[in-house]
Amino acid sequence: MAQDETLCGFCTWKVSVKSDVNKTTRGIQSRNREEVTTRILVAAEKVFAEFGYAGASISRIAASAGIPKSNVVYYFETKEALYRRVVGEIFDIWRAAADSISVDNDPIHALGEYIDTKLDLARTRPYGSKVWANEIIQRAPIVQDYLEDELRSWTENRITVIEAWVQNGQIRPISARHLLYAIWATTQHYADFTHQITTLNDGVELSDAQWEDTKTAVKDLLLSGVALPGQDGVATDG
Repeated sequence: MAQDETLCGFCTWKVSVKSDVNKTTRGIQSRNREEVTTRILVAAEKVFAEFGYAGASISRIAASAGIPKSNVVYYFETKEALYRRVVGEIFDIWRAAADSISVDNDPIHALGEYIDTKLDLARTRPYGSKVWANEIIQRAPIVQDYLEDELRSWTENRITVIEAWVQNGQIRPISARHLLYAIWATTQHYADFTHQITTLNDGVELSDAQWEDTKTAVKDLLLSGVALPGQDGVATDG
């Protein structure tokens, strides 16, 4: 009886150890999967930005990521699937940047935070902005459905918030839609036309101080047309 109990206890210990090993293995595999996926997406964003959808290839993306082509195909079966994932992630990042645009938030502070974040992304994720710009310039041949669904819904929701601010007398009676267009055009200019900005900056990239100056200038220009006279956060005459 004692021997049976010992054997039973040993079997239980073996099962427990095996379970722990399996959990550890799954954890490592999950981390490896995330790391490889991230490398692929970073490389794909850069390649799609530089060569466009037509000029990009799985082989070029794999070479940029420093992994075998078969690995890319394992995670993304087609170039279109990878491209749509890249575009989707770009939009998700931009969408998160606008979380501050909520009816309960102060409009000038919320819009200023949105502009700051969009400019930060223009600096840190310029390739993503270029991928989006190239797609739109080509009349969105790959992600038109995304524009008609995700982008339209998100835009209408933000417009509703801005119009509520107008109705509540918190900002001037401006066009919410054109305000969003102006913010997108201005902030994404610093990503899409990096070379032009660098050239006009004596051939050097904008410094940290210049980026902060850029944020201040863009907010002053855009928000001065939104704020009520004497409203905090925007320079006013007199």
